[in-house]
Amino acid sequence: MTRTTDRDLTRHLATRALHAGQEPEVITGAIMTPIFQTSTYVQPGLGADHPFEYARTRNPTRDALERNLAALEGARHGFAFASGLAATEALLTLLSAGDHVICGDNVYGGTHRLMTQVLERLGLHFSFVDIRDPDRVAEAIRPETRLVFLETPTNPMMRLADIEAIAAITRDRGIQLAVDNTFATPVFQQPLTLGADVVVHSTTKYLNGHSDMVGGAVITSDDDLAERLAFLQNAAGAVPGPFDCWLALRGTKTLVLRMQQHDASGRQLAAWLAHHPAVERVYYPGLPDHPQYDLATRQMRGFGGMISFDLGSLERARTVVARTELFALAESLGGVESLIGHPASMTHAAVPRAMREEMELTDGLVRISVGIEDVNDLQADLEQALAPVRPGVVTS
Repeated sequence: MTRTTDRDLTRHLATRALHAGQEPEVITGAIMTPIFQTSTYVQPGLGADHPFEYARTRNPTRDALERNLAALEGARHGFAFASGLAATEALLTLLSAGDHVICGDNVYGGTHRLMTQVLERLGLHFSFVDIRDPDRVAEAIRPETRLVFLETPTNPMMRLADIEAIAAITRDRGIQLAVDNTFATPVFQQPLTLGADVVVHSTTKYLNGHSDMVGGAVITSDDDLAERLAFLQNAAGAVPGPFDCWLALRGTKTLVLRMQQHDASGRQLAAWLAHHPAVERVYYPGLPDHPQYDLATRQMRGFGGMISFDLGSLERARTVVARTELFALAESLGGVESLIGHPASMTHAAVPRAMREEMELTDGLVRISVGIEDVNDLQADLEQALAPVRPGVVTS
């Protein structure tokens, strides 16, 4: 188990992103962390102390990534996994049959599927609540509740949880609080400083930022939780390979710069979409008319590049996603390139329709991940895609 250093944690975020957890390679002086592409390590002798024995347990490239991600969240411990869902599963399988988890009702569809179709079968119990109201979380607590799991902002409805308020509720009851910080990233939100016990990431998304690897992470400063996670990471073995770790490390070096551009373009496009005649509603926490705008400005340092907007029907949504040229129709998010998706049939297809309707995730909802292209080109692309669904336009 590796730890971040006090020196890393005292530096500013942009410096941590570049340097935390990484030193020049000792033999050659290579400034970039090497890809240690090995499955095992030669031991100096029987019973001799050696930090590396087998690559499932530790790998130097993975060590560097784990220290780097922990430092970005201001934490002591980081654990890399083979995907975001593997990271979530690792956290949840620290629990035991009969334990109860409170989860936000608007989470990534894969998270909902993992909870309801895999882990419920193994004896865990889940309640899905509207996390916009901390009282709803408090009311859902049972004697057997062990964990509250939040996404904020949520995927794809951009709802926010008041992390500090919910942390006060869980702390008083000895319940752990986990926050999936994938959308905001540590650049715009630091859940641990607001009282969360653990942070989860899909490193596939903004942390990597280049759509060329799949990974996840669990991050904490709780030494006991870290020890248990280290055991489970090794025992279950859902670890990323060294090349994927290297790709993620390459990505975090430019994280702060990229997030600034995602945020600037996201704000501009959200404001423009909010006044577009073809768009019925825009979901973006950086809009002043977002119902939780005050919380967003208090809890977040930026709003990012994720925007959802409702076009009113499946037919209109289908027309728009088929017409974009720069926005590629694809799963995932957070890359340098812009993506467009249809949550009801893509990322959230596993969520029951009744639950989607209750959270206003309609068949007309479209989600975009704003990349770092010139924002004027992105706006022009959306304009031409939306043209056929403007009010009064007759299509043949």
